Amino acid sequence: MAEPVPTFDGKAFAKALSTAPGVYRMIGAGDKVLYVGKASALRNRVSSYFNATPKSTRIMTMLAQTVRMEVTVTRTETEALILENELIKSLKPRYNVLLRDDKSYPYVLLTNDEWPRITMHRGPRSVPGRYFGPYASVGAVRDTLNLIHKLFKLRSCENSVFANRTRPCLQYQIGRCSGPCVGLVSAQDYAENVRRATLMLEGRSDDLTDEIGAAMEAASARLDFEEAARLRDLLGSIRTLQARQYVDGRAADLDVLAVAMQGTAACVVLLAFRDGRNLGTRSFFPRTNGSDNPGEVLAAFVSQYYGEQLPPAEIVLDRDIPDRTLIEQALSSAGERRVQLRFSVRGDRAGYLDMARRNAQITLASEQTSQAAQLARAEDLQKMLGMDELPRRIECFDISHTMGEATVASCVVFDAEGPVRAQYRRFNISGIEPGDDYAAMHQALSRRFKRAMATADKPAGVLPDILLIDGGAGQVAQAKAVLDELDIHSVVLVGVAKGPARRPGDEDLLLPDGRSLHPGADSPALQLVQQVRDEAHRFAITGHRGRRQKIRNTSRLEDIPGIGPRRRGNLLRHFGGLGGLKAAGVEEISRVDGINAALAERIYATLHGLDPVTGGPGSDATRSDG
Repeated sequence: MAEPVPTFDGKAFAKALSTAPGVYRMIGAGDKVLYVGKASALRNRVSSYFNATPKSTRIMTMLAQTVRMEVTVTRTETEALILENELIKSLKPRYNVLLRDDKSYPYVLLTNDEWPRITMHRGPRSVPGRYFGPYASVGAVRDTLNLIHKLFKLRSCENSVFANRTRPCLQYQIGRCSGPCVGLVSAQDYAENVRRATLMLEGRSDDLTDEIGAAMEAASARLDFEEAARLRDLLGSIRTLQARQYVDGRAADLDVLAVAMQGTAACVVLLAFRDGRNLGTRSFFPRTNGSDNPGEVLAAFVSQYYGEQLPPAEIVLDRDIPDRTLIEQALSSAGERRVQLRFSVRGDRAGYLDMARRNAQITLASEQTSQAAQLARAEDLQKMLGMDELPRRIECFDISHTMGEATVASCVVFDAEGPVRAQYRRFNISGIEPGDDYAAMHQALSRRFKRAMATADKPAGVLPDILLIDGGAGQVAQAKAVLDELDIHSVVLVGVAKGPARRPGDEDLLLPDGRSLHPGADSPALQLVQQVRDEAHRFAITGHRGRRQKIRNTSRLEDIPGIGPRRRGNLLRHFGGLGGLKAAGVEEISRVDGINAALAERIYATLHGLDPVTGGPGSDATRSDG
């Protein structure tokens, strides 16, 4: 294949560069970054793109689109690697291998509070603190938390409960918390426990045991035998855990990585061991952007993944990777301890590597089969709706509320590979008549599609190929009115209405021209529509329940006649928060200062959804449209 003629003089550009290490960026039309790369010598690396050496189709295509280049000189190769990773994550260049974030994996979170809290966390890492993981399963997280609570007695309670407790809770009574909420541990001792727990979560148990052993000897030397005995017991517990690390020669702190590829589709499997415990496997599907080189994909994965996660002392790879020594140095520098990248191993490690390879191959084959089925469903939907092209983006809207309270609209997004969770959106609906589903749908759609309209300040946003509305003819009419108001005619609008029997597979698909399609349960197109609709339904209800609970947690007491700031404060302090108050009976509530029997009855009824007059159950059924 003939080498493409570059759109700028790359050879002249390269000659003007220095031989210092750094990062280069290839930029296409519209200042869009196409590729980010690192170099130990910028002049040599950049000039290699513009010589006569044959190159892959992917590189040739990238060069043909490049209109200019930019470079950033760094002091060391390690700095270049770190900067490259940061730019790849922030810019997401078209031709780089990209590690797709998966927020479904659980983490251990140690918060940045004055008295740090340790707990399990899923989803976006928006809570300030340190995140350890991700772990392969919730069970692995719970085992880790159980160990940390037993050894270091860190709190797990929510801040609202912590701030309002007047006596220690059950966790203190069973020896899993040191009682910081009521001053049973000093700030200095608690901070020391947090630091030691952090060492264990980082996999630095050897450092921890050395430190505790030295502290035990020091306590004994100053005749503080009670402290020495406590440290002895703590040291014994940690060493009992460590004893499992060397059974059958297994490593204590180890990650095993294997990559499988089919064409440009890739799967990376990670098998993790921490403190001698097998945390299981996790599968990742990097976006290769045309690369078919397993070593390149694995190198990009290692750089990007461990750029955010603390690396273990040893990482075993199923093959050698480019810049292995450089990446090893960067990870060692970031982790402040030596990190080894190994690819030629024997014994148990070879067995783990074989297991990771087989898992990667099986997982990739399963994913490919799933993608083929997804493509077949999309093709059937295209045919059924008479579309000229395969739908690349499908959005679905749903409305959820409880008797008109806390109305929330959800928007979920699917592409050719399935759900795109990073682009899901929720809309808190306000300013409408409670329970007016049509007005709620109109407001949500207006807010979403007005954002996509071009203005003098911004270009047009992304529009879906298909817009699904969970509802009947009324909701479809509202959607059509919004699209007509905004002069949007390229979107195929479809309403998803339950059939008379309201059974899955009996749905009718309503079109804005009045036609109704009934594909039947065996239709691949309907199966795709159901998948998207069910995800929108789940996302809407989750958002509604969260909003409703937030409203009730903050305003339920304020809505009760006779409850002012002083009485509200007395109640929350006495019971340690709203949760404790809800668990109390009428008689116990009436014992709080300023609360008489009649007021206690009203409080109890309001918090439990009862009629304050009759004492009968109130209506509190969560619903979602459609």
